Amino acid sequence: MPSLAVKLYSIFFKFQQRYTLHNLTQIPVHAVDPFGITSRREESTAASNPSFYEGVATKDIHIDPFSSLCIRIFLPATVVNFDPTTIIEDKSKDGAFIYSGYSPQARTKHKRLPVVLQFHGGAFVGGSNDSVRNDAFCRRIANLCDVIVVAVGYRLAPESRYPAAFDDGLKVLNWLAKEANLAECGKWMGNGNRNGRRRADAHVFDGFGASMAEPWLAAHGDPSRCVLLGVSSGANIADYVARKAVEAGKLLDPVKTWKLFLPEEKFGLDHPAANPLIPGREPPLKFMPPTLTVVAEQDWMRDRAIAYSEELRRANIDAPLLEYKDAVHEFATLDVLLQTPQAQACAEDIAIWVKKYISLRGHEFSY
Repeated sequence: MPSLAVKLYSIFFKFQQRYTLHNLTQIPVHAVDPFGITSRREESTAASNPSFYEGVATKDIHIDPFSSLCIRIFLPATVVNFDPTTIIEDKSKDGAFIYSGYSPQARTKHKRLPVVLQFHGGAFVGGSNDSVRNDAFCRRIANLCDVIVVAVGYRLAPESRYPAAFDDGLKVLNWLAKEANLAECGKWMGNGNRNGRRRADAHVFDGFGASMAEPWLAAHGDPSRCVLLGVSSGANIADYVARKAVEAGKLLDPVKTWKLFLPEEKFGLDHPAANPLIPGREPPLKFMPPTLTVVAEQDWMRDRAIAYSEELRRANIDAPLLEYKDAVHEFATLDVLLQTPQAQACAEDIAIWVKKYISLRGHEFSY
């Protein structure tokens, strides 16, 4: 039986979510603000930090000039040999050196890591990729799994309704593929050849003289070993992106919320965005990649998650299911539960799965 504290927290969390969503649904979107701006509960955010804090360096990138879509990259220190030439230092007015972050050296043997696209939870109306709790969770995953985590800051409802969040997830996957192509082009273009040999310090530049390929991903990312990681509602986005990737041939080794998230005429928990098991949904589950499903014993969405995993196994997909005793919804990412044994065990189990299916495939080093 779960402890009294776990039961009380689970009840409190449910009522808090219901209260927040109830208030949002009682006011029409356009009546909230004359400019159509909606306010939501403030959440503490963590600034990006390029100094390998807790063994992980981070940076934020706004990848779409036409929307608020952004990402945060988590780079583990295992990729760095801490050669002084890899550290950028700028002089201040008083002559002191200021640390400006890590920059991969071109003529260096780079360690390549799998890339994890992470989609945060929040019932499609809350949460962010740079929240304190999501930042801590992604750091833990980057360290334990030895991967590069790309946390996606997708658009939220009600400002951006379905399918905005799903489109953003797919857009980031396509952006990752484009970055891989630019990195490959950079090996052959830009500064040309020297003595008939390919130059490793060549880059593709945009009209402003900046490198078009993201340097951390170009040097250390291996998109051929990609994992989609979704938390709570973010798991629906991960499922959607995986299905769209399969369709394109790119192989990859609470009720009131939906009223805000879906167009009003399409309200329902059996909408494809809410239920990945509706009959006739394409592509068939038999084409899905290996999938790890994590559920909490006290999660009110537990049965749906278990049913999803069972359907994958019926389709002969390697789809293990991990259930954590006395755990509640989003137990692995909630800031007040990050230090619990369940949250730490969950991250360690994810690391075991990633290393089994992803990290040990392909080449670890590239030149």
